[in-house]
Amino acid sequence: MKLQRMNRRALSLGALAVSGALALTACGSDDTGSSSGSSSSATAAAGSIKCDDAKGQLLADGSSAQKNAIDAWVKNFTQACSGVQVNYKGSGSGAGVTAFTQGQVAFAGSDSALKPEDVTASKSVCTGGQGIDLPMVAGPIAVAYNVSGVDNLVLDAATIAKIFDGKITNWNDAAIAKLNPGAKLPDLKIQPYHRSDESGTTDNFTKYLIAATPDNWKYSGGKAWQAKGGQAAAGSSGVAQGVKQTNGAIGYMELSYAKDGLGTVAVDTGASAPVKASSDGATKAVAAAQVVGTGSDLSLKLDYNTKAEGAYPLTLVTYEIACDKGNKAATLPATKAFLRYIASEDGQGVLSGIDYAPIPDAIIAKVRTTIEGLS
Repeated sequence: MKLQRMNRRALSLGALAVSGALALTACGSDDTGSSSGSSSSATAAAGSIKCDDAKGQLLADGSSAQKNAIDAWVKNFTQACSGVQVNYKGSGSGAGVTAFTQGQVAFAGSDSALKPEDVTASKSVCTGGQGIDLPMVAGPIAVAYNVSGVDNLVLDAATIAKIFDGKITNWNDAAIAKLNPGAKLPDLKIQPYHRSDESGTTDNFTKYLIAATPDNWKYSGGKAWQAKGGQAAAGSSGVAQGVKQTNGAIGYMELSYAKDGLGTVAVDTGASAPVKASSDGATKAVAAAQVVGTGSDLSLKLDYNTKAEGAYPLTLVTYEIACDKGNKAATLPATKAFLRYIASEDGQGVLSGIDYAPIPDAIIAKVRTTIEGLS
């Protein structure tokens, strides 16, 4: 099937109050007061999207890195399943995990797998089960910059680390010049931007620096930014906006946000040529990932220090987090229908057209099987 490029749209999230029998809330014990609806299943007329008994309002929150992908998926899904309204608030991975473990959403998006303490917390809302990680979106983390007169920029892990740690402060620094012979680097202050919110993008960005240049990045890593200095902004969109408005700025963000005049760094990995952020490069990086989760959990271990030709090392995987068991009865049909679609061949096929990368076949096949087993 020929897949068309999906137009991104912003969803109106509004007030997410849920009431009555149409409320689709988070995982937990069955709601005996909810309406059972029609006993028959309806199959969507459009494409291969199966609506089944899905209806009402589906609430979700989390990763801003996947927000553009979610918007495209929601557009397709709700056109086919007119009885469902999907509200995804991309508040960041940390906020999404918190909302999930507090029972506020049916599923969450996170660019980092659940920590043991998150799994423990999830058991209070997933009656008889727990939260699990379902890898659904891959994407390169672009290091985007705004420097007048510089159209192509190569950096390696060491220079990236020193820039974001405030050790390299000017664009004509000798370390940058060495990687960019012939470039007209200005005598201009570097203004690095990082996330102000807890973010899986931050987690993966710093995991890369820890793995690739441990001598230059001494921080422990995690969702919260740890280095001193720099400018902070909320969400990938906030970082992108800050970089776009500031000559001399540089920041990390999911590739689909690195638009409208921003340049992206080509990373010198030690391969034969520097690698720019791309869906292709991300897929090559994720293909070598290992499933390290147990049971129904499908969390992955990535090689952030890869030197494979064409593999872009600054790649993240976004997980959809759901209950393996104990989903609320009113929530389950819509959750499964939506997750089933985004894991399908059609759903994954949307990604490369909007600067994301599909999950490799061997892994997404396991995701599809796991979704069918959600209860």
